[in-house]
Amino acid sequence: MSDYLFLANRTDVFFVVSIIIPTFVVMKQTASRLLNVGGRLISLSRPQVMGILNCTPDSFYAGSRQQTEQEIVSRANLIVDEGAQMIDVGAYSTRPGAERVSEEEEMRRLRFALSLVRREQPDAVISVDTFRPDVAKMAVEEYGAGIINDVSGGNPNGAFGSTVSPSADMITADYPPMFRMVAQLQVPYVLMSSAATIHDMILGFARQVQQMRDLGQKDIILDPGFGFGKTIAQNYELLKQLQQLQMMQLPVLVGLSRKSMIWRQLDVTPEESLNGTTALHMASLMKGVSLLRVHDVKMAVESIELFLAMERVEE
Repeated sequence: MSDYLFLANRTDVFFVVSIIIPTFVVMKQTASRLLNVGGRLISLSRPQVMGILNCTPDSFYAGSRQQTEQEIVSRANLIVDEGAQMIDVGAYSTRPGAERVSEEEEMRRLRFALSLVRREQPDAVISVDTFRPDVAKMAVEEYGAGIINDVSGGNPNGAFGSTVSPSADMITADYPPMFRMVAQLQVPYVLMSSAATIHDMILGFARQVQQMRDLGQKDIILDPGFGFGKTIAQNYELLKQLQQLQMMQLPVLVGLSRKSMIWRQLDVTPEESLNGTTALHMASLMKGVSLLRVHDVKMAVESIELFLAMERVEE
């Protein structure tokens, strides 16, 4: 029986994580992880930064909106100049209440942005933030996108912004279209969860990862989905327990940057939430996270440098 299916069939995940695998052992797992991005091996033994480039008019943080050629070029260059080797391009805002965008419009925006990013930063790893299989296919085949960052949470219907984790019946009925597409494209895939608890998240990830393995998908990155289907308190409870995802032995990405769990908690605005973001990035790194998806690249890179300095002293 598959390890993932064995885990998915257990009801005592917390026992397995908290007793059988002590927290201090989980947090010290530092085995090298490699992503195969178009034949290029990217090591995650050192945490990496993924800079956000939103070619949208309505992303929740105004500072992340780039629409003109000059804005997109400037942002792509800044991301790389400040130390990131991954650029996450999105054309559909995931903020609550955002405008619904047709597939045609999402593709139009992405084609415009991706052509500029590829021209300006040909060596950067391009990640595309989408929930639509055909958009993913276009980005990979036409512009060489190296990672698909799926914001649907593995919803079998490909629905955007689902706040409910797929049930066992939904998952076993058929493979989500995005799973099939990414397995066909053979690019690394970010699997996000909208589950509100670490227990439900691990069970859901176990089933979904097994499905992807069945389809032949090799590179899978887990995203706990901060802000998706969770209250502020649940977000912080998840952050407190984040090291438990290390039992999946897959790299973990977090997208905490300037989110409402920070600025609402501090009673500030998204524009004033950089300090809080940096604090939570360091907390995430201490929980074993491999990828930080951020608006402020320089600050995230500095957080990683300080974290690694601390790790070297401990050794």
